[in-house]
Amino acid sequence: MDDLDVSLLELFTAEPRIGALEASRRLGVARGTITARLERLERAGIVTGWGPQVDPAAIGYAVTAFLTLEIRQGVGHDVVGEHLAGIPEVLEVATITGAGDLWCRVVARTNADLQTVIDRALAHAGIVRSSTVIALATQVPYRVLPLVRA
Repeated sequence: MDDLDVSLLELFTAEPRIGALEASRRLGVARGTITARLERLERAGIVTGWGPQVDPAAIGYAVTAFLTLEIRQGVGHDVVGEHLAGIPEVLEVATITGAGDLWCRVVARTNADLQTVIDRALAHAGIVRSSTVIALATQVPYRVLPLVRA
């Protein structure tokens, strides 16, 4: 990635609906250059999507929690991951090192609803233990631009 790629990613992150023509005007390069660069960034897997980002709290899911799950030996991460993928409130699942085996970001409408989400997650026989922490506030939202700039 060069300086133009970084500028392009910064611009589209700040204003995702800007369009190639306006981006070319602001960055001082041809529209075809903008289009070609964006296509190359997509092919390389650097840009992974253009869809809107939805805030779960804005659609009624005000509670965010993180589950650490320990799974039964021999069950496998993929099987449990498939189970978790079937729960709409599960936003993200990662295999981790340390005290647990899987880490899940989940959302719920209320704390009582969170218990229902946890119960659905733990319904898989391959999960032997869990711990949950509730997020109180977001100090640094998910971001990637600092990496791009570095």
